[in-house]
Amino acid sequence: MDIKEYFARISYQGSYNKPDLATMSDIFQHHIQAVPFENLSIHCGERIELDLEATYNKMVRKKRGGWCMENNYLLSWVLKTLGYDVTLLGAKVYVPELDAYPEEIDHLLLQVELDGKSYIVDAGFGMAYQMWQPMELISGTDQPQTPGVFRFQEENGIWYLEKVKRKQWVLNPSTSTSPNVENEVCRRVYLFTLQPRDIEEFRGCNDHLQTAPDSLFVTKSICSLQIADGIRALVGWKLTEIKYNYRDNMDHVEIRMLADEEIEKTLREKFNVTLEKKFVPVNTSRLSLF
Repeated sequence: MDIKEYFARISYQGSYNKPDLATMSDIFQHHIQAVPFENLSIHCGERIELDLEATYNKMVRKKRGGWCMENNYLLSWVLKTLGYDVTLLGAKVYVPELDAYPEEIDHLLLQVELDGKSYIVDAGFGMAYQMWQPMELISGTDQPQTPGVFRFQEENGIWYLEKVKRKQWVLNPSTSTSPNVENEVCRRVYLFTLQPRDIEEFRGCNDHLQTAPDSLFVTKSICSLQIADGIRALVGWKLTEIKYNYRDNMDHVEIRMLADEEIEKTLREKFNVTLEKKFVPVNTSRLSLF
């Protein structure tokens, strides 16, 4: 594993001699705009391994993406290699349709201590709830970013990540989004504690999410990538492209359904992903990702 090879993968050409906030933010931004959040392995008959070398080979050398445990595990290696103080944390992702959190942790994120402050670094959430910069770990303070206003709320040692939602102008509305999600003003994205975690604690979660029949990642094939002014996402056959804040605090949303023969070309051209095995798109869950 070679840090310069990783930098080439994310097209990062900045300095990295000093482990400061500006460098970390720049590397983070390059990562999320180069490495997709995706679970396509599950729908290609491949197993997602929770092994750093396998993750590096997949995401750096094969130019694939991955889910939280891959993106953030790889990023933790990068930041530690550059001299940052990194701790793994576990989170539980909010399910708005159920108004509930899972019983067990199902998301990996990073805490970085830097210059006497603590930051949350999460390059593995994807979709429209992906933060674009590291967030200072302070409660109740709005932290505006290009995707919208994020903030943390702390209650009795439990931290919640929230995102304030903008209005959307949808060119061709889809009926698949449930009304309670469309009418949200603010979404709680996930909760977490500051209990340090070891990667071994995520092995059960990594197995469950790619095999359980009711897992979101089994019932939906997902590939999303942050781009200069928004995001694009392919969920099943539905391609959604969002331009953030294109006017009057409103996001521009365009949705298009693809034919089977368009899928692989779209993955190559829109996400820079080339798959080695036969990909079978899936979208049978009614849970909303937006």
